Amino acid sequence: MKYNDNDYFRFVYVVHNNEITVEAMKFVFYLRYHTKFGETLAITADFSEPGAEDKCMEMQYFNDEYWKLEMDIDSSAIPQRTLRYKYALRTAEGLVIDEFQQPRQLIIEDDVDTLKIYDTWNYAGAIANVFYTAPFQKVLLPRHKAVKAKPTKEVTHLFKVKAPLIHKDEVVCILGAEESLNNWNISDPVLLKYDGEQWFTGLDLTNTRFPFAYKYGIYNKAKNEFVRFENGGNRVCFEPVLIQGRVVLQDGFVNLPDNTWRGCGIAIPVFSLRTKNGLGVGEFSDLKLLTDWAAKTGLKLIQILPINDTTATHTWTDSYPYAAISAFALHPVYINLEAIESEKSKEWKTSLNNKRKQLNELAQIDYEAVMKYKMAALQELFEKNGDHCLGTEDYKGFFERNGHWLKPYAAFCYLRDKFGSPNPADWGANAVYEEGKIDEFFEEKSIAFKQVQFFCYVQYQLHLQLSVAVEYAHKKGIVMKGDIPIGVYRYGCDAWVAPELYNMQWQAGAPPDDFAVKGQNWGFPTYNWQQMQQDGFTWWRERFKQMSFYFDAFRIDHILGFFRIWSIPLHAVQGIMGRFDPCIPVHISEFGEQGIWFDYERFCMPYITDEILWELFREGTEGVKKEFLQKHGPHQYLLLPQFDTQKKVEAYFKERQDAESIRLRNGLYDLISNVILFEEEETSQTAFHFRIALDQTSSFRHLQPHVREKLWNLYIDYFYHRQDEFWKKESLKKLPGLKAVTDMLVCGEDLGMVPDSVPGVMKQLGILSLEIQRMPKQQGAAFFNPARAPYLSVVTPSTHDMSTIRGWWQEDRNITQHFYNTELGQSDEAPYFCEPWINRAIVLQHLYSPAMWSIFQLQDILGMSGTLRRENPEDERINVPANPQHYWRYRMHLTLEQLLKEKDFNEELKDYVVNSGR
Repeated sequence: MKYNDNDYFRFVYVVHNNEITVEAMKFVFYLRYHTKFGETLAITADFSEPGAEDKCMEMQYFNDEYWKLEMDIDSSAIPQRTLRYKYALRTAEGLVIDEFQQPRQLIIEDDVDTLKIYDTWNYAGAIANVFYTAPFQKVLLPRHKAVKAKPTKEVTHLFKVKAPLIHKDEVVCILGAEESLNNWNISDPVLLKYDGEQWFTGLDLTNTRFPFAYKYGIYNKAKNEFVRFENGGNRVCFEPVLIQGRVVLQDGFVNLPDNTWRGCGIAIPVFSLRTKNGLGVGEFSDLKLLTDWAAKTGLKLIQILPINDTTATHTWTDSYPYAAISAFALHPVYINLEAIESEKSKEWKTSLNNKRKQLNELAQIDYEAVMKYKMAALQELFEKNGDHCLGTEDYKGFFERNGHWLKPYAAFCYLRDKFGSPNPADWGANAVYEEGKIDEFFEEKSIAFKQVQFFCYVQYQLHLQLSVAVEYAHKKGIVMKGDIPIGVYRYGCDAWVAPELYNMQWQAGAPPDDFAVKGQNWGFPTYNWQQMQQDGFTWWRERFKQMSFYFDAFRIDHILGFFRIWSIPLHAVQGIMGRFDPCIPVHISEFGEQGIWFDYERFCMPYITDEILWELFREGTEGVKKEFLQKHGPHQYLLLPQFDTQKKVEAYFKERQDAESIRLRNGLYDLISNVILFEEEETSQTAFHFRIALDQTSSFRHLQPHVREKLWNLYIDYFYHRQDEFWKKESLKKLPGLKAVTDMLVCGEDLGMVPDSVPGVMKQLGILSLEIQRMPKQQGAAFFNPARAPYLSVVTPSTHDMSTIRGWWQEDRNITQHFYNTELGQSDEAPYFCEPWINRAIVLQHLYSPAMWSIFQLQDILGMSGTLRRENPEDERINVPANPQHYWRYRMHLTLEQLLKEKDFNEELKDYVVNSGR
């Protein structure tokens, strides 16, 4: 945003009777906002033809309550006689923050030559803003009949206000201390009309004394009775009637309780759904049955895992839903073959029925078998019906709207299969993406033509089936919530098309925690945020837009990545070898300031001694020395060059997967990670990053006590103090603009090593947090109590990355007993197994939480029933984060048809939901 003082005034000069006059309309803007020292406010407005750059004008400080801008403009030049404008705040640090809403609109009337507009800043974190997101506006809240605001000439004052949570038969009303406002007579208030976003009324206040007090209220039209006044003190109108002018008071939100709406949802991956006619995996069409069950039990939301195409190797490793080869394409595994419009032979149907019987009886998904059959069947359907489908106007529209990602994706799939590798480096002349070459694939003379058309055809069919399922859910009053992964697959379409948007030399992951003591390495390249910022984060904007075609809300996987991401060098395997990026390093001078003699070799190289080797390898120590190490001085060792990185060690043991080899490999990993500092690249040994979990390294333990103490002080400052404000600024460069481009409800997965600034930024932007009972964010707390959840949050007892309630109950007897006594209020010994009443009690704790949403894994809901729950809770787990090679294959043990017939259980669940106020 650029300020330009020359944009304050715009005049049109007209020659009339040899005299030059100025045709201009006066606008006076007053914005209610209390600024801090160094902050300024501005208006961006559209005063020209559509598509032209908006004008930006700096406002002037008026008083402690208001900022003001006065200007004259040619009203005839305002597009479509509607002025669109928006406010922006510039902080003392120069950061520009737009107010949270679509541009405000003022309809310009011919009978007015002056407009005075009193506005209230729309704070992104205001709870009421949540109710203007897609779930509430499109699905959950009652719809009021909208009419267009057309003030008559007699109107001197136009009142506008928002009230998203009023009931179907209710309207906003206004009362005041004047005759025109019926002298506070609640039996005859002035009723407002609804324009699709705000409630409004125009009043003639010609004979009114100013200033006067007024207040909004709620009126029930069906009962013809006044319901209540808004909370808080009276509002005051100071601006008197204008000659040839009008006063517009845009009063923000009616002051009513905004934390009363609460809902409940179910979380389950699409692939985990089971139906009686399934093909061994859940499909988009199965969401209809899940919707039926959700509606029957009083639930309002279905949350699923990412559904993007992950087909990289055509093996079971592609089952990992967070490793998308395209951030836009849908996964073919979710296609329902029978639902595709095409001629199907008797043989084709017989083959499908046989395969269905084989795959659907399996307890878990056979990913490779499902994909192999579906892709072959899709090829057959395409050969029979593809030309007809691709010739329809609907398909052509789909292709035109999605061509920017669909063409590169289809070309990627073709080249992946042609060369038997997803790595573009193996593709010869196509290793580097060139749009012109890809366009040639779509020419009929091209040998690639049929195959790229096939991949487009599959995406179109997936789009149709998912769209139908979403529309069905909306009609049933059910919201769809998706999941945006923080990363993209290293050898995927997105990285091929625009490698400059990613740091390909780094791997994204997570630092160590209780669930993955060596950290997590997801293998994704990290984002080059500086490059992405150059075009206003276009890739992210397009990604959000694509999500909004199917989802009303979404979960940002690892939202901490927008503050900083855990970055692991390519030569490392374990997440523990990473560091945060961006990050302020420790300068070499800081060690001297702390009285630490800096020893590069001791701090930055693996510390290996006989004692450490014995701790790791015991009787195998001599063999390790002989095969992997070389002597370095009288008491230390170095790894041989062929084994001095974790990736080299991994490659060496690739074909050796027996228990002893794995133990030896992991021990070598520990030697390599036994360092205190990582050097910042290209700083000539002057800037460094601490290795995470420093106190758990033998290298640190073997230092002198006074050196340990001083290093620890630097370590604490590095991780918990110096970065926080820096990371906050980084997040505010990205999140406000990205959130503003979508009307979806945004939920953040803010778990792990959370910087102090994260809760404040999420609250400031109105992003819902995630609260998990067994992962308290308060330091020193054993558990999180759902009753203490903030309103703008999602509470859940478990996620797909954790064991279920029942599984967790059996993991650690001491923790279970503590939970049983403190959180469930029981004084006796905890049952060894999680009995149905315990599971039910935990579910009810979450249902009665003040959080906006309580969302449960299906497994945790079924855990309340002794007859419906799975026998072995370990079979309910979806993912094990500590295992990067986990096979994602969990399936429901019941069919959705069976679940729908469980009348007693469904009524019990609905009673719990309704009685909890959800």
